[in-house]
Order: sequence, then structure tokens, then C-alpha cells
Amino acid sequence: MTSSSSTATARTSSEARAVARTQTLIKGENGIGTVRKTTLPGGLRIVTETLPSVRSATFGIWAHVGSRDETPSLNGATHYLEHLLFKGTTRRSALDISSALDAVGGEMNAFTAKEYTCYYARVLDADLPLAIDVVCDMLTGSLILEEDVNVERGAILEEIAMTEDDPGDCVHDLFAHTMFGDNPLGRPVLGTVDTVNALTADRIRRFYKKHYDPTHLVVAAAGNIDHNKVVRQVRAAFEKAGALKNTDATPIAPRDGRRALRTAGRVELIGRKTEQAHVVLGMPGLARTDERRWALGVLNTALGGGMSSRLFQEVREKRGLAYSVYSYTSGFADCGLFGVYAGCRPSQVHDVLKICRDELDHVAEHGLSDDEIARAIGQLRGSTVLGLEDTGALMNRIGKSELCWGEQMSVDDMLTRIASVTPDDVRAVARDILGQRPSLSVIGPLKDKQASRLHEAVA
Repeated sequence: MTSSSSTATARTSSEARAVARTQTLIKGENGIGTVRKTTLPGGLRIVTETLPSVRSATFGIWAHVGSRDETPSLNGATHYLEHLLFKGTTRRSALDISSALDAVGGEMNAFTAKEYTCYYARVLDADLPLAIDVVCDMLTGSLILEEDVNVERGAILEEIAMTEDDPGDCVHDLFAHTMFGDNPLGRPVLGTVDTVNALTADRIRRFYKKHYDPTHLVVAAAGNIDHNKVVRQVRAAFEKAGALKNTDATPIAPRDGRRALRTAGRVELIGRKTEQAHVVLGMPGLARTDERRWALGVLNTALGGGMSSRLFQEVREKRGLAYSVYSYTSGFADCGLFGVYAGCRPSQVHDVLKICRDELDHVAEHGLSDDEIARAIGQLRGSTVLGLEDTGALMNRIGKSELCWGEQMSVDDMLTRIASVTPDDVRAVARDILGQRPSLSVIGPLKDKQASRLHEAVA
């Protein structure tokens, strides 16, 4: 796993300051790839990865809150709040926030998921102090004014409409609902028109105060940076905002989840006048902490992860029934999903579904060949490394690892875990996952007779 050492460091100023705890989680060669973590009094965690060979840095703050933490009436509040933190603080207007990063050629954005939210900025290494000050100010000093809530409501409703206009995107929300039903994992991250219209500034402020406490946050930075400088700058920004008053507070543990209701053999269809039918056929997967996830990653790659995968070859290359066909996995704290997506002409939907189901059943019963598994391992190892070639990807990796797992894994360790997957491991997880009865979600202009036959795919 990872190498680890721990030291206690104290800082002094005009008055005594509480002690921060610093650890080296991954020791890189000559400082390259070194991952360090400091936990401040007040529970704020700061993790960094050093890459001296680049001239950029990415700074992010991860919040331990996602759409899974919403009640039905608050559906969409996490994403709404993500928008509002860009609207102004006690120190900056919305224009000040955006223009500060634009003036140095930086990039700033955020995203909301079902179990976390992230705000980040990518800048030249020399401009990292500015990025730290702006993003920390947004997270600690947001005003959430009534007028901003009302203005941003329109933008969020347009975002919902934009998603609805993209059935290839919308079908994945439908599949989550098909699998999880009306619980938080089954609801859309954006919320619905009704829930967004019902959210008030007061309710969003309460949600903000509850979930953006320093104990719920992880600060992550990667690139040509100095860990101690980042810690000092972050600490100063949070102390200026009065956000580290409770020096006895400790970070919350990674989410352990609540078992979500999952069903098998369900079919949901949304009739829509589209040129294609968009389908997702899938079943329960693995939690993100399940040790079998490495074998599932290899299985997913071999089944639908590239141009040489089984599904791509059978559906597109041999028969030309779809342009886009792939498989994917989603892991949550206590459960997961495995899905196969395809977009095809409505008249071909049953042929596509039959081929996909036949392939899943065949692999569940007979497994994959050793050659397929070896090729998938090589592809997964290569894509893992190539996907970590920029500071934004590195920041994402260390921030999400701290928030979701509470530990760090080096790239070498990840590659070793992938390489250690055996054919028997892949065949075992194929039996466990693909041997389950699937569920199906479809969006498209299917006629009554076509719709009535959809249950054949999950029988």
C-alpha cells in the first residue's frame, strides 16, 4: 500500500496557535509524486501532490455532500448551492470571482455528484495563491442572497431542460430511478422542475451551514506546489473567515452509506420523439470499497470499454446496429451499478437488446478468454496512467481518495492491483454481477407493440 510517516508541526503568531498534524502518505522519488496531508485544528484536511516538472497547479475543495444527502423536498439543493457559491461573498461579487481567474488565464468550475461536490481552479503555478484565496472565499463566505437564488433558479431550470433534450444523457438518470426507485440514489442530481421551484434561500442557507463545515471538507492541490505554503495560505483564508473556531473538531469519516433499495427485472420507458432509441440494460454492481472492484474494472473493459470489446464488436462492427455502445460501472458507498448503454434506430432496439443480453449471459456462464482478460488489463493500466497526466486529474484523484476512502494509493500500487487480477477473479465477478436478472431503461419513440416486448430483455 502506501508509505506513511507522521510528524506534529506547530505554527506561531502573535498568539499561540493550535497544532496541525502533517503526514507523508506517498513518498515520491526526488519529491516527484509525493503526497502529503495536513489536518488543521477544526478538522480541515489538506492533501497535496507535488509535480515540479509542470508550470501549472490545480486547487480544489471537496465537500462531503451530494444529492444522496437530500430529502425528497430538497432534491436539487446540493447542485443549486454549487451554483450559488459563485454568486458572491462578503468580499467579492460574482463578477469579481470570475474576473479574478480570467485575468490570469485560469479556469474555474465545479461539479455535483450523488455523494460529493467539488469546486476547483486551474492556474499557472505563480497564481496559485490567488486561486486558493478565491475558492476558499467562495466556500466560506457565500452570501446566498434571495435575489441571487431567484436569478439562478432560471439558469438551473434551463440546465434541467438541456438535459431533458439529450436523451443519451437523460437515460442514465432514468436507469438510476429504475434501479433504486424513489430514494436519494434514484433521484436526479439536478432535481426536478417542481423541487427546484420550491427551494427557498432560507432552506438553501440551512443546507449550506450544515454541510460546509470544515470537518466535511477536503482541500486538494496538485502541480508545481509547495505543501507547507498551500497549508499556510489555506489556513489563513479559513481563519480570516472565522471558519476554524472549533479547534477540537475532527474530520468526519468516509461515508459508509445506507443500503439502497434495488430491484431486478424492472422496465421503465419514456416515450419521446427522438431519432434514436436510447437504452440502458444493467444490474446491481459493487460498492466502491469492494475489493472485487479491480476485477470488475477488467471485466467492464473487456465487455464494453473500447473498440476491441465484445459489445462494440458484436453490436457495431459485425452488425452496424449502433454507433455508440459501451458498458460502465458506478460505485457508491454501499452499492453500485453495472450498465450497458446503446443508441440505435427504434426498429433495431430489440435486436440490440437481445445481442447485449446474450453476451452478458454468455460471459456470466462461460467467462472471458485469457486473451481478452490480458488485453483488458493492458488497456486499463494504460488508460489509468494516461488519465493522470494533468494536474486536474491528480487533484481529483487525491481529493476524492481522501474524502471517499480516507487513504491514498500511489499510481504504482494501482497498476499492481490491476495487474494482479487473475482470469479466475474476472470469471468469478462475472458470475456474481452478470448472473443477476437485469433491469432496463429506454427513451425513444417506441410503438405500443415494441414497448410491450421490452420485458423480453429482462425475463
